[in-house]
Amino acid sequence: MRVTFCSIFLILMSVFAFAQQKQFSTTNKTAIGYFVDANHSLDDNMYDEAVTQLKQAIDEDSKFIEAHLLLADVYHAKRLYQASIAEYLKVIALNPEFNKAVYLKLGSDEIGAAQYDNALKHLQKYLGYPDITPKTSTMAQKLVADCTFSIDAVAHPVPFKPLNMGPAINTADDEYLPVATADESTLIFTRKINNNEDFYKSIMVDGKWQTATYLSNRINTPEYNEGAQSISQDGKFLFFTGCNRPDGMGRCDIYVAQKKGDDWGKPFDLSAPVNTPGWEAQPSISADGRALYFVSNRAGGYGGYDIWKSTLTDKGWGEPENLGPNINTAYNEQSPFIHADDSTLYFCSNGWPGLGGMDVFVSRLSKDGKWQKPENLGYPINTNGDEAGLTLSANGKDAFYSSNNLNGLGGYDIYTFELPANVKPRVVTYVKGKVSDAKTLQPLEAAIEIINLQKNTPVYQDYSDPQQGDFLATLTAGNDYGLNISKTGYLFYSEHFSLAGHEPTDPFNITVLLQPIEVGDKVILNNVFFDTNKFNLRDESISELQKLVDFLTLNPSLHIEVSGHTDNVGNDAANQVLSENRAKAVCQYLVNHSIGAARLSYKGYGKTQPISPNTTDDGRQKNRRTEIKIVAK
Repeated sequence: MRVTFCSIFLILMSVFAFAQQKQFSTTNKTAIGYFVDANHSLDDNMYDEAVTQLKQAIDEDSKFIEAHLLLADVYHAKRLYQASIAEYLKVIALNPEFNKAVYLKLGSDEIGAAQYDNALKHLQKYLGYPDITPKTSTMAQKLVADCTFSIDAVAHPVPFKPLNMGPAINTADDEYLPVATADESTLIFTRKINNNEDFYKSIMVDGKWQTATYLSNRINTPEYNEGAQSISQDGKFLFFTGCNRPDGMGRCDIYVAQKKGDDWGKPFDLSAPVNTPGWEAQPSISADGRALYFVSNRAGGYGGYDIWKSTLTDKGWGEPENLGPNINTAYNEQSPFIHADDSTLYFCSNGWPGLGGMDVFVSRLSKDGKWQKPENLGYPINTNGDEAGLTLSANGKDAFYSSNNLNGLGGYDIYTFELPANVKPRVVTYVKGKVSDAKTLQPLEAAIEIINLQKNTPVYQDYSDPQQGDFLATLTAGNDYGLNISKTGYLFYSEHFSLAGHEPTDPFNITVLLQPIEVGDKVILNNVFFDTNKFNLRDESISELQKLVDFLTLNPSLHIEVSGHTDNVGNDAANQVLSENRAKAVCQYLVNHSIGAARLSYKGYGKTQPISPNTTDDGRQKNRRTEIKIVAK
């Protein structure tokens, strides 16, 4: 049976108060005897026995106020709200002024039973007493805010059509905490069997989820619980919570495992500063893999469990920072989920105004880098019960969550539904690629970098899979991006693309064949840009040029020719001069960044070497290019 700390505290308050009384509201000695027995049972945490004894006391004297009150407190601790409400009301009926705290407890339980109008009336009654403590006054005001919000939310429900994910996912056991990869090809969730939590996975085939299978013996264990997981967008890294493991730092720690082929490698503890001797759990990894959100009760928080963030540095995970008062409260926040847009955070809280218990909220990152105050997702997504958190697909269309309040297959089942438009994240899509050797066609492990060209900052840095050569990155729509792929001994590859107005249902699929370095090979510098009829390098070019500097530094024996090319529009002589000046500008950048001038040459070819017909805008754009050619090894 679950009994919260707050509930135990309420019971102990009642027991202590009754123990100090010299007289009870009854003179029936048999009733008093049962009442004393019930107090002893509570001392031994025997709640069911206490309920029986208190009922016996009330049978002896139905007007025994203390017995009704203590029975109400026990029902409250057991979260049997209808029963506790009935007993608190009996106390008020017998003596409305017997104990002012009854109105606070009653209002709290009426919220738990979704009786918001009654709760508001009783909480306002409590707040009308002149001698309540600041602590209980704050609690009552918080509950009043819950009532006010809930009454309005129930009167204005949001669209909500949950769909059970079916027997391939759900069973008679509990299934919860689902997370999907960006391409929605894999779903990983927790299944609880005989009080043991393990991970299971389901694969999408032809638009249908296949029967879930045990994730891995290298991650799941028979003696410990594994849960509260987050999978990277490409499905290669699994962050999860492991509790009471011998290699852990505290009661619960955050671990990470890397996928190795079709299985997973051995998980390892993230250690300090992420983990502490306290409690760290419920990780959520950002799309670029460089920010880890998690829940902790470490020192420095706002109270209870808070959401924290650690950023990956060259030396490992950095010192976690609290997300601040626009996210965390004096109560509990949990189940963070950072969407693939890296600017929309979903989480659960019982501190912000809600419908009772844990509700799901959304907060957005403002332009100044601060989280805005959260918005409740509304009724009936949230209810008077505890919502266990939700996750979203990368495209933001499908939300996943678990519930035991719907007609499922048993226990907690996993459902999917579409979020209301006002609480959806920003539009994202993904780039999915495969890198191979151009001659052997064997998969390659290569460095992948995707640059936001407007900000000139990386949004994705990783390696393609060494066995399959694949990679996947999520990107926010509305921006222009540059893609760079490099590997020692090969020419590097560059590409650029725009997601302005791009439909997220249409991802980019790229097959890249890396060329081993040979004399005469050419590379188009797709992310080097000039203004029309000018040869000064634009800021968006810097990332690509730095990649060229790195390439030449790693291959110090190479000599290259930088060539400029134009389309056939305009004066031939002017085009020739423009193409040469653009090639010269690139060479000068390389020299300015410590590449020896003796290794470099430049030449303008004007319109003489088109790679596409000049009959369309697209063809002419391809012909306006800058290239490098290997002239010596």
